[in-house]
Amino acid sequence: MHFLYNLAIVVVFALALPVLLLHRKTRAGTARRFGIYPRDAFVSTGRPRIWLHGASAGDLLALSPMIRELKAQLPGCTVILSTLTNSGYLMGKERIRGADAITFVPWDLPGATRRAVRAIAPDLLVLEYAEIWPNLIRAAKKGGARVAVTNGRFSPSRLGSYRLLFSLIGNPLQDVDLFLMREDEEAERALRLGAPLDRVWVTGNTKFDALVPAGPTPPGGDELARAFGFPPEAPVFICGSTHEGEEQVLIEVFKRLLAEHPELRLVVAPRYIERAAKVKAMAQDAGLSARLRSEKGTPGTPPRVAVLDTIGELATAYRLATLVFVGGSFTTRGGQNILEPAAQGKPVLFGPHMDNFHDSVQVLVGRGGIQVKDADHLYRVAHELLARPEKMREVGALARSAVSQIRGASARNVGLMARLLERRPAGGLSEGSAGGP
Repeated sequence: MHFLYNLAIVVVFALALPVLLLHRKTRAGTARRFGIYPRDAFVSTGRPRIWLHGASAGDLLALSPMIRELKAQLPGCTVILSTLTNSGYLMGKERIRGADAITFVPWDLPGATRRAVRAIAPDLLVLEYAEIWPNLIRAAKKGGARVAVTNGRFSPSRLGSYRLLFSLIGNPLQDVDLFLMREDEEAERALRLGAPLDRVWVTGNTKFDALVPAGPTPPGGDELARAFGFPPEAPVFICGSTHEGEEQVLIEVFKRLLAEHPELRLVVAPRYIERAAKVKAMAQDAGLSARLRSEKGTPGTPPRVAVLDTIGELATAYRLATLVFVGGSFTTRGGQNILEPAAQGKPVLFGPHMDNFHDSVQVLVGRGGIQVKDADHLYRVAHELLARPEKMREVGALARSAVSQIRGASARNVGLMARLLERRPAGGLSEGSAGGP
């Protein structure tokens, strides 16, 4: 049955190759995506060798606290980090500390995955979320590695598709040695898809460990404030990780808020920075002065709207916020990270579409996070909070407290990985699930 998968993936890949070579997310690192690396790409000889893979920049941030734990619990280990997207690779190079190497994950082709496994020689392959790549898993197992899934997530809407695919190509979950799931519901889905019971654990989400705690403005914060050019005491409404179709709505809400809060400033951080110029134009078309983060402003002319067009500064920007709205939630995108601003002690507003961040919503709603149903609701809640600064500070403190109580998944995950590498038996649902070790 695996032959059918290989046949299909080769045909699909051949048809998609022109797009993949040109697409902004995948056009870099072509040789490495085929498992062809420079001789000195993976020079560290420390053992065990652990290969962590996350598809995007956000996935790598969720993996980053596990790197710290791996280095602490397995002294001398080698950590190789891989990603799918160009932005993930750049962010990993600039912001992820502790990895011995970062590269692109190979395409899930038989030859590419075999070459990658030979070059990296992992003792353990760790896949993030639902990155279930059959050929990569198969190559790792044939190379003698163990395989784990961390922050495991299987979308309930796709269970039928998974079952159909697995019935045709064989079930790759049978080759996974350890499932570290985010919550009980995710663990149950993994079991329904055929994951062996004794390999499934519920350990939480490592992205909670990656959240920056509230505190003094970090290095670069003052520079960012000066770049925005806002008056020092002006309240700042930050809309982070926004998507196509949301910015126009948010700019209109901001204009309504200005009638009651004339000192208010707006920062928009589009999820994809190549859209920044378009967002700036939207603000200007609405009659608002606007500036990109990368632009130098004229002294004495602070803009009403600033657009963040740089990578890796959103966490710092959140520290400057008075109030935050997180995008991807007024569209069918399924939400974005609402816990990052919450960890900064900020009140966090978000829309109705948070399907991909269900666990975060459970943590935050009623404890510093407010879900709004539409633009009018967003305006009413934002206006009420801005009119009551003391209440807003209380809500922000509640958000920070809620986040501080949910850390620890990284340490639990690495502890189980260490046991796996020692070839001890691991199993049972734990951390609040039925079963037990």
